Amino acid sequence: MDVLATLRDGELTVRRARAEDLPAVVALLAADPVSAGRGDAVDDLAPYETAFAEIDADPAHLLVCLEDIGGRIVGTLQLTVLPNLGRRGTRRAQLESVHVAVECRGRGYGAALVGWAVAEARRRGCGLVQLTSDVSRGDAHRFYERLGFTATHRGYKIGVKQDLTSRR
Repeated sequence: MDVLATLRDGELTVRRARAEDLPAVVALLAADPVSAGRGDAVDDLAPYETAFAEIDADPAHLLVCLEDIGGRIVGTLQLTVLPNLGRRGTRRAQLESVHVAVECRGRGYGAALVGWAVAEARRRGCGLVQLTSDVSRGDAHRFYERLGFTATHRGYKIGVKQDLTSRR
């Protein structure tokens, strides 16, 4: 079943996500106002199926589900291992799409899931775990800081469909 860990005395299970988990995982994304504002929705799973197949096929990526004792998916995250020349070749782990079901927040599920991810990154030889969080997510920032993460960088993004030659 691809169980990777049991947490909190068996109350929670971390396991590799499967294609049939996509509706529940996408529902977690779509329940978040920031993600929903970016277009995440369960109405068309085709783009998620394509992305999942790519993630699942690459050993540098790991999409996991957090299940409660009843088998319900209550959280998810993606862990990606990035080789890097900086810091004397230190591997980095990138956490993406960290989500816990709204009704399960405040129970320590997110802390357990992120704690597992940090331990897994260490097991995979990473010397650093990093993540980004939208500037509007004050609660998430406080959560990550409670776990020991430090805001150290300013991030920038650009859509690749934009023509940069007109901005010179």
